[in-house]
Amino acid sequence: MTKHNHENDVAFIQALAELLHKNDLTELSVMREYGEDDSLEVRVVKQATVIAAAPASYAPAPAAVSTAVPAAALAAAVPSADPASHPGAVPSPMVGTVYLAAEPGAEPFVAIGAQVKEGQTLLIIEAMKTMNHIPAPKTGTVKRILVDDGTPVEYGTPLMIVE
Repeated sequence: MTKHNHENDVAFIQALAELLHKNDLTELSVMREYGEDDSLEVRVVKQATVIAAAPASYAPAPAAVSTAVPAAALAAAVPSADPASHPGAVPSPMVGTVYLAAEPGAEPFVAIGAQVKEGQTLLIIEAMKTMNHIPAPKTGTVKRILVDDGTPVEYGTPLMIVE
C-alpha cells in the first residue's frame, strides 16, 4: 500500500502532461521512488492523429491548381466514415507502439492490396518491452493501413482495414 499523498501524484502527472504538450513530445515515461516498496511509474503518451491518404485510384490534381488546400476540400478527400465502424477494421487489442516491420529497414509485414490469410501477422505492437504479433482476423485483402510505423496506439484504435 502506498504511503504518500495521492494529490501530489495527480499534480505530478498533470505537470508531466503539460511538459509533453509544451515541448511537443509524443511520449514521456518517469519512475518516482518514494522509498522501499513505494513508487510511482508514469507513462504519458500523446495520441497521434492519423489522416488517411486518398486511395491511389483518385486522379492527381491538375498542376495549375494552387497548393493550398481548403479545409472543406481536405474533408471531402478523406472518407467521412469512421474507420473503427468499418466491418473489416482490425482494432488494436492493447496500448503500445506500432511497428509495421519486424525490424527497422526490413520489409513491412503487409502492404495495401496484399492478400492475407487468417492468423497471418499484420504488424507488431510493442507493450512493456514485449513484441506482440497482431494476426489477421480473417482471410482477405488489406485495403487501408491506418497507422504509421512507430506511432503509439490506444486500445481499440483501428489499425487496418481487411476485406
